[in-house]
Amino acid sequence: MTQPGFNLRAAAHQEMLAEGFQPDFSPQVAQQVKALEAQKGPVTADGVRDLRSLLWSSIDNDTSRDLDQAEVAERVSGGIRVMVAIADVDADVPVDSPIDRHAAYETTSVYTGVQTFPMLPEELSTGLTSLNENVDRVAVVVEMVVAADGSISSPSVYRALVRNQAQLTYNGVGPWLEGTAAPPPKVAASSDLAAQLKLQDEAARILHDERCRMGALSLDRVEAEPVVSDAGEVQGINTRKRNRASDLIENFMVAANGVMARALQDAKVSSIRRVVKTPERWPRIVELAARYGEKLPPEPDSGALNAVLQRRKAADPDHYADVSLAVVKLMGPGEYVLSRSGEEAPGHFALAAHDYTHSTAPNRRFADTVTQRLIKSVLGKLPCPYSDSQLDAIAKNCTLKEDAARKVERVMGKRIAAVAMQHRIGETFHAVVTGAGPKGVFVRVLGPPVEGMLVHGQQGADVGDRLQVKLVGTDPRRGFIDFARM
Repeated sequence: MTQPGFNLRAAAHQEMLAEGFQPDFSPQVAQQVKALEAQKGPVTADGVRDLRSLLWSSIDNDTSRDLDQAEVAERVSGGIRVMVAIADVDADVPVDSPIDRHAAYETTSVYTGVQTFPMLPEELSTGLTSLNENVDRVAVVVEMVVAADGSISSPSVYRALVRNQAQLTYNGVGPWLEGTAAPPPKVAASSDLAAQLKLQDEAARILHDERCRMGALSLDRVEAEPVVSDAGEVQGINTRKRNRASDLIENFMVAANGVMARALQDAKVSSIRRVVKTPERWPRIVELAARYGEKLPPEPDSGALNAVLQRRKAADPDHYADVSLAVVKLMGPGEYVLSRSGEEAPGHFALAAHDYTHSTAPNRRFADTVTQRLIKSVLGKLPCPYSDSQLDAIAKNCTLKEDAARKVERVMGKRIAAVAMQHRIGETFHAVVTGAGPKGVFVRVLGPPVEGMLVHGQQGADVGDRLQVKLVGTDPRRGFIDFARM
């Protein structure tokens, strides 16, 4: 399934440039990488805790090689102690070094389906700074005790030496935790690992239930996952859905990011927060709820919205992804903001979290690397590495580049989908409207989950409407997928 004369990888590179990225590393970055590789000796535990004896494991996507975190849990008198180890990127990337300047400009890794443009050189992100299996690594550990009622106590952050003993995947662990598949080979071979993952799952479910009680939105996203050969040829599109393993990691990361935000707040240092502000299109969300016989208050209320979402999921699970997608689009994207010491910071509407930062993915998000440097300066009783004005500029650039990365990924996703859908022109699909504005009306079909423009019958359509559409054309070069309303 190819497009003669059209190189998707070259198109991805060009799209990166067009959106303001610098996808190629400079010679200075290459020199720094070589120097790091040359000086890298055995990892020692001087001044940090040695936690290599614990049964750490990581769970990520099937293709992930940049392992930012590993997890372990143990039952204690107050509940379940959860520890999240985060790769210590800062240890190998000094502030204002060539690698750091590149990361500060890019701010994020960009995943285009046919090629990944990493924020850090792969020698680091998938090597020296990755929590790879059976390799000793220094990490920043976020620790907390999760009680049976969902409360978190005994939070702490410290540096430790860890060893990831099992690199696992969502697709392998999730179905096993759900009871629909056999355990993956590494889990089947170790009863201790199986018990460890069950304990982690128990803690994650408790955290999830408490988040729901607080009003966090239970959104169920269905995403397209392109099947691309090593040569860059599109072979098809799969559907990627959340499962019990991805939920486990999400709940741990949300909790860890909350602990990190409060630790920086308690230390009275400024930081970067991750926020999702109150939805501007709340009246449209109220209107959507009314279609299902639900009543939402006139003012935004995440708890009330989540109650509606949960009832919709129970009533019509097959179409719940449509409702989730509409709500996500109407809420708008998140952003990074400066949180000054002593000032009230805005919260995260979708997570119903007042204190929230990004800290658990420093290999692929610069905001997380900055947060790591801030907490390490607190732990080491060192001067803060950034001024408020620097943090404000970094936050703005991270938001800007995240938006740009989303555009690159969306355009490339459409190009890949246009190639994959060429043989389905003329077929009809169930669709949900995902965008309606001056640029046109956009819809997403679910089988497979691809998005395109409604070129006929768009009058009166708004976000959240469900339609029957026909695929009338594709143009991989421009990333166009055109639908007509039936």
